[in-house]
Amino acid sequence: MQGLLKLSRAIDWLNAQVGKYAIWLILAATAISALNAIVRKVFNTSSNAFLEVQWYLFAWSFLIAAGYTLLHREHVRIDVLNSRLSKRKQVWIDILGFAFFLTPLCLTVLYLSMPVVIQMYQSGEMSGNSGGLIRWPVWAALPFGFTLLLLQGWSELIKRIAFLRGQGPDPMGRLTDKTAEAELIEALRLQAEADAAKAAAAAAAGTGTGATPKPQH
Repeated sequence: MQGLLKLSRAIDWLNAQVGKYAIWLILAATAISALNAIVRKVFNTSSNAFLEVQWYLFAWSFLIAAGYTLLHREHVRIDVLNSRLSKRKQVWIDILGFAFFLTPLCLTVLYLSMPVVIQMYQSGEMSGNSGGLIRWPVWAALPFGFTLLLLQGWSELIKRIAFLRGQGPDPMGRLTDKTAEAELIEALRLQAEADAAKAAAAAAAGTGTGATPKPQH
C-alpha cells in the first residue's frame, strides 16, 4: 500500500504543478483578446488567428486543469443524499465513482481522441477559416488533459482505499495547500505507527518461539 501512496503523492505533485501554471494560459488568452481589440479599433484590421488562439488557450487551460481541480475537490458535487451518509459510505461511493465511471470515461476519450490527433498531425489539417491556425495542437489538449484527470482519479482512489484500511488521512472535504501538508504529515505518522506495530508484533512472535522453561519443584 505504501508504494501506491507514494505513487499517489507523485500524481498529486504533478497535477499541482500543472494547475499552478495553467493560469498563465488564461492570462495569455486575455492579453491576446485585448491586443486583438486594440488592433481592430486602431488599425481597423484583425485576423481569425487571434480569435482561434484564444479558444486554443482556453481549451488547454480548461482541460489540463481538470486533474488539479479534482485534486482540490472543486468539481461540482450533488450532496443531497451523500452528505447524509456516514464517512465510510461516502468514501465507498467515491471509490465506485472513480473505478466505474471516471476511469472508463477517461479511457474512452483517450481511445477516441488519440487517432484523431495523430491523423491531424500527419495531415497538417488547417482551420477552415481564412487565416486560421493548424488544428492538431488544440485537439492534443484532449488526450493530455484526460490523462492528467485519469491519473488524479487513480490517486484519489488510492487515498480512499488507504483511508478505509487505516493507512491514510481523511480524503474527503476541500483541500488547501495547508491541509495538503497536514495530510502528508498525518500519512507519515500513520506509517510510523504501522511500522512500530509490525516491529512489536515481530518481537512478540520471536519471543514466543523460544522454549518455555520447565517449572522447578
